[in-house]
Amino acid sequence: MTQAAAQQDSVESPPRSATPYELLGGSDVVSAIANRFYELMDSEPQYAELRALHAPDLGPVRQGLIEFMNAWLGGPKDWFSRGKCVVSLHGPIAITTQVGSQWADAMARAIADQPGVDRALGLAMAERLGDMAMGMANTGEGAKRG
Repeated sequence: MTQAAAQQDSVESPPRSATPYELLGGSDVVSAIANRFYELMDSEPQYAELRALHAPDLGPVRQGLIEFMNAWLGGPKDWFSRGKCVVSLHGPIAITTQVGSQWADAMARAIADQPGVDRALGLAMAERLGDMAMGMANTGEGAKRG
């Protein structure tokens, strides 16, 4: 082996930064957030309008949220095999800014309720997901017009 080849072999690539998914704690924490989110939505009166937009069985949408969040946070990319973006999936649903706010509030609470989640990471997640929820408002005052 030449000296140049030996030096090249000994050069290490820079360490990879941890993804938000890894920093959060992976699929168990993502699942706990989604479970808490749907528990809040299903049981708290302040989320009644949001709950009314969902089917009685929350299982399929819960799994979809877990897959979306896993992918969004840098974990498994199973969500993308659906072939649609999250905004497109919600396009046919009449979403008011009030419903967007309910979703954002329930998600912020679900994240905050998880023990061991870094506060700054949790707040950043809640803010970005809340922005996404508000961006899906498509009817009523303050809604985007497409």
